[in-house]
Amino acid sequence: MSASHAKTTSGANLRLVPGLGLVDIESAGLPAALADKVEGELEVFATHMRHGLLAAAINVGLDVFSQLLAAEVREVAGAKGRHDPARRAVRHGSERSKVPLGGRMVAVDKPRVRAVEGSGEIGLETWAALSSRELLDRHTLISMLAGVSTRTYSTVLEPAGPEVEEASSATSKSAVSRRFVEATRARLAEFRSRSLADRRWLVVYIDGFGLADEALIGALGVDEKGNKMPLSVVHGTTENKAACKRLLDDLEERGFDPTNGVLLCIDGGKAIYHAVKDKWSDVALIQRCRAHKSRNLTDLLPESHHAWVRRELSRAWAMSDAGEAEVALRNLAAKIERTHPDAAASLREGLTDTITINRLGVTGTLAKTLSTTNPMESTIDIVKAHARNVKRWRAGDMRLRWAAAGMLAAEAQYRRVKGYRQLDHLAVAIASEIQRRAIQLAEAS
Repeated sequence: MSASHAKTTSGANLRLVPGLGLVDIESAGLPAALADKVEGELEVFATHMRHGLLAAAINVGLDVFSQLLAAEVREVAGAKGRHDPARRAVRHGSERSKVPLGGRMVAVDKPRVRAVEGSGEIGLETWAALSSRELLDRHTLISMLAGVSTRTYSTVLEPAGPEVEEASSATSKSAVSRRFVEATRARLAEFRSRSLADRRWLVVYIDGFGLADEALIGALGVDEKGNKMPLSVVHGTTENKAACKRLLDDLEERGFDPTNGVLLCIDGGKAIYHAVKDKWSDVALIQRCRAHKSRNLTDLLPESHHAWVRRELSRAWAMSDAGEAEVALRNLAAKIERTHPDAAASLREGLTDTITINRLGVTGTLAKTLSTTNPMESTIDIVKAHARNVKRWRAGDMRLRWAAAGMLAAEAQYRRVKGYRQLDHLAVAIASEIQRRAIQLAEAS
């Protein structure tokens, strides 16, 4: 829309009114002063339109912001130039301040009012609401996780026109970096303090992963309705038992209750296995990741053996009877032991933990969901994808901050686990197995 379109088009009483088109202000009952105001605003809008619709909208928005501030000042201090003995505040000029806008900070004039009785400055609710840095921090966080570097941050900002650009700040490399550190540190603290006491957790996936040659261990929970949620992440120089124990301790401190039994899906790492056994031996059932077991086994065999060995593994794991499945797996171990004893030993190690879901009677889609650590690995892939452009890793909480931010970003993409309708059966089966173990232990003692 050009400025000329906002002018009177024909006749003294015709005005172009937004949403109405050409209007005769006399017949429409529109006051001439208001029509003139509309005409003036359209001219300003048309001027900003030269830099794009978004830039025009942003500048109009800033003008509305100024008017909202002025309206609140009138509310608390009365009309300007009129003495009001009942007023509770007086105007105290203005100061240059900043508000977040489109991923940047923009300088604006902030009006000030002070209490009549001398108690000090009165805060304006409009200013408090619109000057919050939450959206700015969110913009920075999303941009950085999407792979934008601190050097190129300014290239992804919304176009706002030259006047706003000249009055903007907080887009330098150092400012963006500081803001990202603060935002991710806050998200890490929030992530590691979320209460876990309000849900019944049936399944927990635990897996280790590396960021910049150092180990982290993450946990992903599945509740009784099939909803997934990243539970925690800890950092250790290696994936050791102490770090795994810290992870489990953190879950319990935040309200995680394994009393009724929980199924732990793990990758087979000894540190995680022993930490679970030490802490939750009486309430935890362990399901070893079959994908990891299959890879570990075939890595010790010549390629000519891979296809038939995988077929034998799949056939055994698909058996509904856990006893038959165990026999089939041990027969496979005996078959390959003659020529590849290390591979046979690898298959026998933790063999019964690969058929835990068979003992629980889990079949179909849910069995596929619980037979591997894929849900946790998908989360880890998202974490690594977000951190792919980090070139310089520093000591301290940097890895944890990136991991937590990535896990929370992954959470936004989660859907319920496949086979969630079978979780009622799983809950009963877990409770029955825990009770059976308790009875066995009592009889043995």
